[in-house]
Amino acid sequence: MGKTVLEDGWLAARSTDVQLTGNQLTTTHPPSSDNPPWMPAVIPGTVLATLVKNNRIPDPFYGLNNEAVMDIGDSGREYYTFWFFTTFDCKLSSNQYVDLNFRGINYSAEVYLNGHETVLPKGMFRRHSIDVTDFLDPDGHNLLAVLVHPPDHPGTIPPQGGQGGDHEIGKDVATQYVQGWDWMAPIRDRNTGIWDEVSITVAGPVKIVDPHLVSSFFDDYKRVYLHSTVDLVNRSDKAANCSLSIQVSTELEGNTILVENLQTKQLSVSANSHAQYTFPELFFYKPNLWWPNGMGKQSLYNVEITVNVDGYGESDAWGHHFGFRKIQSEIDSATGGRLFKVNGEPIFIRGGNWILSDGLLRLSKKRYKTDIKFHADMNFNMIRCWAGGISERPDFYHYCDIYGLLVWQEFWITGDVDGRGDPVSNPNGPLDHELFLYCARDTVKLLRNHPSLALWVGGNEQIPPHDINEALTNDLKLHPFFLKVNETVESKEETNFTIMDPSQYLDGTRVYIKGSLWEGFADSNGGWTDGPYEIQKPESFFKDDFYQYGFNPEVGNVGMPVAATIRATMPPEGWEIPLFNKSPSGYVKEVPNPIWVYHKYIPYSKPDLVHDQILLYGKPKDLDDFCLKAQLVNYIQYRALLEGWTSRMWTKYTGVLIWKTQNPWTGLRGQFYDHLHDQTAGFYGCRHAAEPVHIQLNLDTYFVEVVNTTSGALSDVAIEVSVWDLEGACPYYEVTENLSVPSKKTLPIFEMKYPQSENPKPVYFLLLKLYKMSDFHIISRNFYWLHLPDGDYKLLEPYRKKKISLKMTSDISISGSTYEVRVNVKNISKKPDNNSSLYKNNFIDKYDSVFDFDLTSTGAIKQEAGLLQKFCNRFSRVENDGRVSEVNGTDVGVAFFLNFSVHSTKQDLKKGEDTRILPVHYSDNYFSLVPGEEMDVTISFEVPKGVTPRVSLHGWNFDSAHTVH
Repeated sequence: MGKTVLEDGWLAARSTDVQLTGNQLTTTHPPSSDNPPWMPAVIPGTVLATLVKNNRIPDPFYGLNNEAVMDIGDSGREYYTFWFFTTFDCKLSSNQYVDLNFRGINYSAEVYLNGHETVLPKGMFRRHSIDVTDFLDPDGHNLLAVLVHPPDHPGTIPPQGGQGGDHEIGKDVATQYVQGWDWMAPIRDRNTGIWDEVSITVAGPVKIVDPHLVSSFFDDYKRVYLHSTVDLVNRSDKAANCSLSIQVSTELEGNTILVENLQTKQLSVSANSHAQYTFPELFFYKPNLWWPNGMGKQSLYNVEITVNVDGYGESDAWGHHFGFRKIQSEIDSATGGRLFKVNGEPIFIRGGNWILSDGLLRLSKKRYKTDIKFHADMNFNMIRCWAGGISERPDFYHYCDIYGLLVWQEFWITGDVDGRGDPVSNPNGPLDHELFLYCARDTVKLLRNHPSLALWVGGNEQIPPHDINEALTNDLKLHPFFLKVNETVESKEETNFTIMDPSQYLDGTRVYIKGSLWEGFADSNGGWTDGPYEIQKPESFFKDDFYQYGFNPEVGNVGMPVAATIRATMPPEGWEIPLFNKSPSGYVKEVPNPIWVYHKYIPYSKPDLVHDQILLYGKPKDLDDFCLKAQLVNYIQYRALLEGWTSRMWTKYTGVLIWKTQNPWTGLRGQFYDHLHDQTAGFYGCRHAAEPVHIQLNLDTYFVEVVNTTSGALSDVAIEVSVWDLEGACPYYEVTENLSVPSKKTLPIFEMKYPQSENPKPVYFLLLKLYKMSDFHIISRNFYWLHLPDGDYKLLEPYRKKKISLKMTSDISISGSTYEVRVNVKNISKKPDNNSSLYKNNFIDKYDSVFDFDLTSTGAIKQEAGLLQKFCNRFSRVENDGRVSEVNGTDVGVAFFLNFSVHSTKQDLKKGEDTRILPVHYSDNYFSLVPGEEMDVTISFEVPKGVTPRVSLHGWNFDSAHTVH
C-alpha cells in the first residue's frame, strides 16, 4: 500500500545510440550501466544534468563551457531525445491496483513497462498517472523504459541573444527562460527530461484523488470550519461500500499525537466509476492560525483521509499538512497598490522574484529547504514564481509552508516571448490553448492545499490570450466567503446555505490577477512600469520621485558574489577585475572580462547618473579586493532599497519584490546568494532592513525612523544613537527615551544632528539601537558607515591597517552530521563608555511581552522534528568547552565588516581548491562592533562524511582569516 518513489538506479542513453525498441528494452534486452551507451541518469533532472554527471559534456555553468555544448537549435531535437531506464519490484495481492506516476516530463514521452507501451500526451506542467496493474511482471520484477522527447519548438539562439531567444519556445507549454535572458545563458537541451518525481502507488479497489481542503472563518477567527471534497475512483467490477474518514491532528511533545477532529461517513461507489464526495464541515474553536514570516507562527495540522472498503479493509490513504489561514487582497485606495491581508491583518510585502532552484532541474528537498530558509532568514514574506520559470514543485511549497513565505505563482506567459517582445511573436500565446488550460488546472490541483500559496497570476508583463484568460478567470473565481476583504461575518448562521461548498471549487480561496503589471501591481494597466534594474545612489530609494506606484513587482540591482565563488566557477582568465574607464564627464564605465559578460555581470556604475560605487572605496587591487568592496556596496544598496520602501509603508507603498533573490546558474546579477549557496552581504542588508520591528536612518531626510510592521503597538522603548570616527572616538551620543510607536506604521522620531555639528568627520560610523527600557534588551540594531555629502569612503582604505583586539568565545553542538556553533565576538579594544548593558546586544528572542504572538527572525515552527529527529537527538553531543581565542591588536576602533565562513580541513588540499562548506546559516554576518560591544552569532551547517570543519572570521581590519573553532 502507498507510494514508492523511483529515484535510484536510473540509466540513460541517447536515442540514436540505442538500436533496440522499447519493447525489447523492457523484455529481452534490458540495459546495464556497464553496457555502452548507457550511463547513470539524474532523476529528477534533465538530459544535460545526466551528461554533466557522467562527464560527457563540460559543466555548462563553469566559465564559458556552455559555448562548447551543442544547442538543440543547431543539432535538432533527436540529439536530445533520450531513453531512461530503471527497474522496480512490485507484486500485488488480490484486488490491488498500481499506478505509475510521473509528476513532470518535458515534453512528451512513450512509456514501456514489461513490453507494454503507453504514449504520454505533451506538456511540461501536467501529471501523468498510468494504471499498470495488468502490465506487472508475475514474479514482481518490472522493467521500465521511457523515451523522452524535447519540446516541439525549441527554437534557436540569435547571435545577439535576447529575452527568450527567438521566442519559438513560447509555442509550447514549457518553461521559457531556457532560450536565454539578460540574466541567463541558454539551456542547450531546453530542460528536456524527467524533471520531477516518478513513483508507483498501490491501492485497493477504491483510490483517493486530489482532495481539496478549505477553511472558512467566523466570529473574528474564533469559529473555523474545515471543508473537504475528495474524488474517489472504484476500479473494481463491484460496487464498493466504503467508510470514508478524515482526521485532523497535531503533534505534541514526546511523540504524542492530538486528534483535533475525526469524522467517518458511509457511502457506496458504483463499479468502474468515479464519485465526488464532500464531507460535512469540521468545526474548530480558536485553532492555531498559520501566519506569514514575521507575523506569527506557521501552525500546521496534519490532515489524513482514508477509505476502507467492506470485505477488503483500508483501500487508500492520503495525507497533507494544512494551515488555517485566510488570504485576501484588494487595491488600496491610498496608494493604488495591491494590499494583502492575512487573517484580517494587513501585511507589508517585502520579498523577491524567483526563477527556479537549478537550471538543470536537479531539484531536491535538501536544496529547496536551503533556498526557502534563506528567504526566511532575510525576513522576506513573499516569493514570486516568475512565469518564465516553472510552476514550483510540492517540495518548494512544503518549505514555504514551514518557513512562512507567501507565494505568488504565475502561469507560463511572458511579455517578451508572448506578444510584447523584440521581435513581437506569439501574440496568441502557445499553439495549444486547451493544453495550456489543462496544465493550469492540473497545477492548481497539485498545489492548492498549501497555505503559503497566496495568488495566481496569468503572466509576466503580459496577459494570457483572451480565451485562456477568460477561462482562468472563471475557473479561479473566488468563493463568496473570500470575496469581500473588509467584511467580517459574525456567525455562520448569517451565510447563505444554498451556496456551493468552497472545497468544491477548483480553488476559490485565492485571487487570480491577469498579469504582473495589472490590478494593483505597477501602474495597474500593463505599462512597462516595473524596475529599475541597476545600481542607484543609496539615498535615491527614499526620494519622492523614485517610484510612483504602490506595489513594484520587480526592482533589481547588483549581485557580485564573493571571490571564492568566482574562483570556483571560472578559470583564471575570469578572475580579472573590470577596467574602469573614466569619461570626460567624470563618470566611470566598467569594462568586465568576457567571462563576466557571459555570466551577465551588472556594473556598479551608471555613467552620467551614478558614480561607480566600488571606486568610492578606492580602486580595487585584485579580485579579492574587488569582491570585498562589492560586498560593502551590496549591503548598502539592498538595505537602502528595502528601507526606502518601508519608510513609505502604507503612505505610498504596499509592497516590493526584488528582482531577483538568486540565480539558477552561476550568474553575476540580481542575487543574495550564489548558485553554490554562499550569501552575499546584500543578504544581511536585507535581513536587517526587513525586520518586523526596525530602526533606520532615512538617507534623504536624515531622520531616524522606527518601523513597526506588526499588529501590536510599541511602548516604553528607547533609542540609542552613537557616532564613531576612524580613531575610535565617539563624537556624538544621544539617548531618547519613553517612545511609543503605533502598530503598522513607520514613524520619524528625530533628525540626526550629526554631521550638522562642527567639524564632522568625512567618514564616520553610525550605530542605532532600539531597545526596551525595562531590561535593555535590543529590539533592533542597525549599523551604518557614512560619508559627508559629495564625499567617498577612501579613508576606509588606510583604516584596514588598524588592528582591533577581539575576543571570541565559542561552543559547539553536534547532532549526526549537523553542527551548530555559537560564537560570542567582543571588541575589547576599549571598555564601554556607559553603564547600561546595551553593549552586550542581548536581543529579545520573542516579542511576547509586547505582542500576542511569536516574532522570531524566521518564525518557523519545527514541523519536521518527528520521531526520527527525537531519536537522533538522544545521540547528539554538545561540546560546551567555551573555547576562547583572541585577535591581539594595538588600536582602538570599530571592528569593521566582520564575516564568518566555514571550511573543511583536509590533509591533501589541492592548490586553489575551494574549501568552503556550503550551505551555512548564520544568525548574522558582515557585521561591525564598536569599542566594548559584543555580539552572539549562531552558525549551523551540515558536514560531509569524513570532513572536519573549521570556522573562520574575516574582517576589514584583518590581513587574513582567524580560526574561531
